[in-house]
Amino acid sequence: MTKINYQKELEKIISSFSKDLSPKKPSLLLHACCGPCSSYVIEYLASIFDITIYYYNPNIYPQAEYERRLEELKKFLSIFPEALKNQVKLIVDNYEPKDYFKATNVLNEQNLQTEAEKGERCRRCYKLRMERSWNFACKNNFDWFTTTLSISPHKDSQMINEIGRNLESSKKENSIKTKFLPSDFKKNGGYLRSTQLSNEYNLWRQDYCGCIYSIRNSEEKK
Repeated sequence: MTKINYQKELEKIISSFSKDLSPKKPSLLLHACCGPCSSYVIEYLASIFDITIYYYNPNIYPQAEYERRLEELKKFLSIFPEALKNQVKLIVDNYEPKDYFKATNVLNEQNLQTEAEKGERCRRCYKLRMERSWNFACKNNFDWFTTTLSISPHKDSQMINEIGRNLESSKKENSIKTKFLPSDFKKNGGYLRSTQLSNEYNLWRQDYCGCIYSIRNSEEKK
């Protein structure tokens, strides 16, 4: 099966904007999991889109970790010139870990607990967070929606983009204008740039994806 280069798909969409004479930037709801993963994506897209970041991550364990990642994101938005100049906004959704366990069903399907990243547990987690973000984007009439998740080399970009495209194709109301913005932000040095920005702005970088099971994977690798 031929893999789609979703970064090229993104570049095509962005290049098409140059033909649009409207001075108003299209709005983008950007699901984000943390400051470091958001850094390069904001730098890359803030001059093109009117960005609102949506922080919805009930998978993150424990709650102190969730709050620390949120505070790092807030810190970055308050000091990063591109975020300030382009007035990047932040919306924080509720932290309900039970939503994660219900969506992934890991407590009943215990084999999912020991999966490596990029497996079925992760797919269900991506879908939970992306679907919640997508619904918010549609309800609030954003032009576009995407997620920072594809910037991580530990995430399955094909899976992430397939979820996004399925969300877009499943919309039933003609009044919904929101489109899914494909991406593979790790491409073209994106992941490397995110690490550079993290160092430059002294952002704390976590050493596991977020859920309690990814902690175990991280410890095993160590």
